[in-house]
Amino acid sequence: MNQTRRDALKTTGALATLVSLGIVTQSQAQAALERASFEGKTLADALKAVGGTPANSDQVSVVAPDIAENGAVVPIGAASKLPNTTEIFLIVEKNPMPLAAAFTIPAGTLPEISTRLKMGQSSNVIAVVKADGKLYSATKETKVTLGGCGG
Repeated sequence: MNQTRRDALKTTGALATLVSLGIVTQSQAQAALERASFEGKTLADALKAVGGTPANSDQVSVVAPDIAENGAVVPIGAASKLPNTTEIFLIVEKNPMPLAAAFTIPAGTLPEISTRLKMGQSSNVIAVVKADGKLYSATKETKVTLGGCGG
């Protein structure tokens, strides 16, 4: 994802125009912008998409198996003890597209998520939490014995 500021302004402007003309709904325009975040090919691209480099925190936890027998369905969870948590992102460092999931946490709800991800190989799973406008993270290594992303 090698997007320049000018490209971002063009894309945003074009989508805003389509929304104002009633050709595209606001939800469709937002989905198009968010989809680009998941297309990064490196860990650096994924971190850039979520807002930058997070600080490690003992208030964030990743729940993942030490060894996953099938990389096609690896149960992954994350939780935050930080107040005002608004978003949780899951990144699988060695996947072809590392940003695997993004969750918006509504105010007043418990900031815990759980899902199943596809992992192509043994890798670090990184949970990035956005709380009070700052990013925090926790990492856990998961070994995959049978590949899921083409492995």
